[in-house]
Amino acid sequence: MSDTNKQDREAKMKALQLTVDRLEKTYGKGTIMRLGDDSVVEVDSIPTGSLGLDIALGVNGLPRGRVVEIYGPESSGKTTLAIHAIAECQKQGGIAAFIDAEHAFDRSYARSLGVDTENLLISQPDNGEQALEITENLIRSGAIDIIVIDSVAALVPRSEIEGEMGDSKMGLQARLMSQAMRKLTGTIGRTGCCCIFINQLREKIGVMFGNPETTTGGNALKFYASMRLDIRRSGSAIKDKEGNVVGNHVKVKVVKNKLAPPFRVAEFDIMFGEGISKTGEIVDLGVDHDIIQKSGAWYSYDSAKIAQGREAAKQFLMDNPEVANEIEKKIKAKIVGLPLEEEEAKKNGKAKKDEKEEAKS
Repeated sequence: MSDTNKQDREAKMKALQLTVDRLEKTYGKGTIMRLGDDSVVEVDSIPTGSLGLDIALGVNGLPRGRVVEIYGPESSGKTTLAIHAIAECQKQGGIAAFIDAEHAFDRSYARSLGVDTENLLISQPDNGEQALEITENLIRSGAIDIIVIDSVAALVPRSEIEGEMGDSKMGLQARLMSQAMRKLTGTIGRTGCCCIFINQLREKIGVMFGNPETTTGGNALKFYASMRLDIRRSGSAIKDKEGNVVGNHVKVKVVKNKLAPPFRVAEFDIMFGEGISKTGEIVDLGVDHDIIQKSGAWYSYDSAKIAQGREAAKQFLMDNPEVANEIEKKIKAKIVGLPLEEEEAKKNGKAKKDEKEEAKS
């Protein structure tokens, strides 16, 4: 590089740095930064309650400061998944809110899934504008860690409610959602709130080729969402010994992911009255990663047979939580790619470092 070019580059870098300093002074530190800077932090996340789904999402859960859309057919587990995320957030000490536009929130079911219903903020708005204004105000407060809007299809514009049955109101909901996403996205990013929109499916009329399914509320949410999860029932229903249906096996496909590779799939059981079956996931992931050995119908762990059949293996882990925790740790260690001893040492080292910093302060 010649001296002239070098001087030009130095002058440009100096001018750029002055501009960056001025922008940070006006709008706050971190307004603009280089991707290589240390100040770019990893995205913080909230666990979903499903070990397999956390792995599929690539960031160990649902990202804070981003918009997430969960959609699927009726009774596929959309609200159950969102309620599990609320429960996990509350376990971490977070504050959660639920915008119940469908007016169908089941308090006892949420409690059975681990939600602290006494401290859960809930709103049942009269119309879509009111729901989104409440959402905006809660997010702007900076106190909310996770907010769930259930559902986009139930965000009915005020003019449609005030009109007569049969009136044509083309594009009102799409316009409402488009405006809401423009206003909400920046605030969500600044406050670090995880905003989950639950959506329903509709079918386009006259589609001969390709998938006729589409989500409600126009295209704005599809563009603004950092993650889109398609959840559907998969296979036959889960039955007990008497033949009664006690749950469903569901498949979640990550159809959009701005933070990790998309199109990953997670499968798990949703049991009625219990939610996501953690032991079922441990059995399946344990077999997939060769931590639990399967020979015919028999399941073995640590060279000892534990159960015959998947449901019996799930029951064994429910009866022996210490074994379930041990297998779960091994699964996590294998996925991260570290030996279990190294992972524990890393955690202990971090804990000691935090203790030293606290002692200094």
